[in-house]
Amino acid sequence: MRCQRCLQPICICAAIPAIATRTRVVVLRHFSETNRSSNSGRLAHLALPNSEMIDHGVPHAPIDAAQLAQPGTWLVFPEGEPWHAAPSPPPARIIVLDATWAQARRMRQRAPGLRGLPVLRLPDAEAPAARLRAAPAPGLVSTIEAIARALRLLEGEAPARALEQLFTIVVDQARALGRPLPPG
Repeated sequence: MRCQRCLQPICICAAIPAIATRTRVVVLRHFSETNRSSNSGRLAHLALPNSEMIDHGVPHAPIDAAQLAQPGTWLVFPEGEPWHAAPSPPPARIIVLDATWAQARRMRQRAPGLRGLPVLRLPDAEAPAARLRAAPAPGLVSTIEAIARALRLLEGEAPARALEQLFTIVVDQARALGRPLPPG
């Protein structure tokens, strides 16, 4: 039976760090990701006290555009020119879409409040890391990896490394339990 908090088959809650950040992280999660053990956005949210999780696509529970489009908010999304250094001033808040890639593209188009936000496009990933799900194209990463990379750009190495180590624990556990993983 899996843990109700971390959703892993073998609880990893004791390994989830508390990572302090200046940047508020908003995980906009597609409702279909809610109970997936491969949902890395949930893990990031559990590790980041300065984060919030908002569910998108829940029937009869629309998202208020003002909830997303607050001053100082940037959307992390792979469009436009990549940033190789933090914008000035840096975002006070970042929104990261947590969904399959097809769902994320639709969320980007349909979620109220996302249109018009500045986009923080991260540089392409240098080498594919081990992962729980296959990426549909090179350079695309999981939610926790995107958050780690954004925090590395905005705040430095420490918060990024802590999130990456947490993700490695989950991937290693999935591999040890015999779950088929995509190459990487």
